[in-house]
Amino acid sequence: MKKDLDKVRNIGISAHIDSGKTTLTERVLFYTQKIHAIHEVRGKDGVGATMDSMELEKERGITIQSAATYCTWKGHDVNIIDTPGHVDFTIEVERALRVLDGAVLILCSVGGVQSQSITVNRQMTRYKVPRVVFINKCDRTGANPKRVTAQVREKLGLNAVPIQLPIGLETELKGVVDLVTMKAVYFEGDNGEILREDVIPAGLQAEADAARETLLDAVSMFSDELMEAVLEGTPTEQMIKAAVRKGTLSLEFVPVMIGSAYKNKGVQKLLDGVNDYLPAPSEIVNTAYDLDKNEEEVVVSSDPDKPLVCLAFKLEDGRYGQLTYLRTYQGTMKKGDSIVNTRTGKKVKVGRLVRMHSNEMEEIDSAGPGDIVALFGVDCASGDTFTTPEINLSMSSMHVPAPVISLSISPVDNKAQGNMSKALNRFTKEDPTFRTFVDHETSETIISGMGELHLEVYIERMKREYGAEVTVGAPQVAYRETITSRAEFNYTHKKQTGGSGQFARVGGYIEPMEEGEYEFVDKIVGGVIPREFISSCDKGFAGSMDKGALAGFPVNGIRCVINDGAAHSVDSSDIAFQLASRGGFKEGYMKAKPVLLEPIMKVAVEGPSEFQGSIMGSINQRRGMIIGTFEEGEYTVVEAEVPLAEMFGYSTVLRSLTQGKAEFTMEFAAYRQVPRNVAEEVIAAAKKAQEKK
Repeated sequence: MKKDLDKVRNIGISAHIDSGKTTLTERVLFYTQKIHAIHEVRGKDGVGATMDSMELEKERGITIQSAATYCTWKGHDVNIIDTPGHVDFTIEVERALRVLDGAVLILCSVGGVQSQSITVNRQMTRYKVPRVVFINKCDRTGANPKRVTAQVREKLGLNAVPIQLPIGLETELKGVVDLVTMKAVYFEGDNGEILREDVIPAGLQAEADAARETLLDAVSMFSDELMEAVLEGTPTEQMIKAAVRKGTLSLEFVPVMIGSAYKNKGVQKLLDGVNDYLPAPSEIVNTAYDLDKNEEEVVVSSDPDKPLVCLAFKLEDGRYGQLTYLRTYQGTMKKGDSIVNTRTGKKVKVGRLVRMHSNEMEEIDSAGPGDIVALFGVDCASGDTFTTPEINLSMSSMHVPAPVISLSISPVDNKAQGNMSKALNRFTKEDPTFRTFVDHETSETIISGMGELHLEVYIERMKREYGAEVTVGAPQVAYRETITSRAEFNYTHKKQTGGSGQFARVGGYIEPMEEGEYEFVDKIVGGVIPREFISSCDKGFAGSMDKGALAGFPVNGIRCVINDGAAHSVDSSDIAFQLASRGGFKEGYMKAKPVLLEPIMKVAVEGPSEFQGSIMGSINQRRGMIIGTFEEGEYTVVEAEVPLAEMFGYSTVLRSLTQGKAEFTMEFAAYRQVPRNVAEEVIAAAKKAQEKK
């Protein structure tokens, strides 16, 4: 039976940490009869929310890995990915958004648009994901959906207009007024499962009329039919829904819905909104690159009869073995089919094909366009494209941010050593932002990631899932070096120790670049350096960038130009020119006034206004630069830029300063020059460490 693609929705649920994403997903699963009891994230029953399947997630009450599930609502198949809110796990959000067609952006009715909401919104814009906004926690003291809607327009730059009004707020929250149908909706029964529609309460009628007029004004821009009907005073429910949908799909309009997932209010109306306003897979234009035609861009259609194109967006090595999550874009994948990984050219046979529901699974025989499924035992990397053998397409890859923090780890005994390498092997395959390498000078294993919490979680998982006990070194900041002025070099590499000798001379200059990491410019005229050795010079300079002469950190932002040189007909070779270039780089580098760069983090601290002074003081002490402070009700948000080196252990300090009432998020902003006094300390420490080796 052919599936009706118009009735499929692939959605993500994203938001700032602690906005209630997992709580909302739990209600969605309950109302769609996927589960038969509601468990809370930190519930007293000790079960934990269904989507937080990992032990660590249940203990910490946060989502670490995105989890996939699906459900059915009013005849529509809805695939949902619940994503982590913490910025350290941002790659999970990127992965989810890459393969989804629409998203629900959850905002807290008290906290409003928080720092991570801005990051998530930026990610949604990058992948052109149509979205609806759900203002959650309207039962909380200080709830103010109007203020939050204004923030969405102002801070996120979205054309957000409410399509619902709350009936009561805080403890008085009873239901919502649907501005499309102009009816009051109440959520009754033990778990809010019974919907009762009624007339709008008299006290709210005037406000509802005004809000509906604003809504009609905003959405009639997307439909001439609706505009005419509004002028004649006869707009219908279907016309308004069609116009809201058109505006949402064009990314020019964002409908705002209201409720409280914890109090079981507004979730069913949100599901209606997902069906009504978010796109079906066939309504989104997806493109791929044809590798046989010089990476020409081709549009992938949602036709189940065309050759298969699907993208692996997540790998997981769980209790069922290696699982690869795939989103199919075109064609149909059946059990027993042969598919090709277009990056490696390897053929893979489709063995077990399953649909995931958190950590449970359901066997299926085939998957069509728009499906999110998982395969067993397929060796690949995140972001690989699989197709049928007759075509050779590649979907565009995901944005992977560079890690900013490293730690050295060493196993406590031999047994732990074996387990540690198994664990690291798996984690690096699963998560492209988690990297590991062995420092050849110290023989230490170094792990790098997006933040302290990110690395902490992996070290804990190593211990729990692999029994690998490790000792952890102090966190290391990923410093960089660069130069600040132009300097010339003229270096001759000459060696004569019997037999054939080595000779090469390289002349030119190095200079700073505003953008980019490294550039090689060949300005040799008259063949003073033979053409075959130009690439050797490039190799020599590029190799010098790995380790700067200032403190041994990688070098960034340098243009190396050669304009002079000399060669010998017998003694010149590839290696001689590589060594001469390295010598030339070294000669010029120290003359070019090298400096140290450090990662600067964008930090947002949110807490009660009474602690504003303490929060600002703690940032100033950390060489931070305060960019702005915003008062939002009784809360204050302090935004600042702070060097990463000063942020270690900040969560503990902040907790004690604010009685545990404030929280902070941070993400990488840029590399900037380290002040001279600090740089001297870092260089001295780096040299001391090198002497010990």
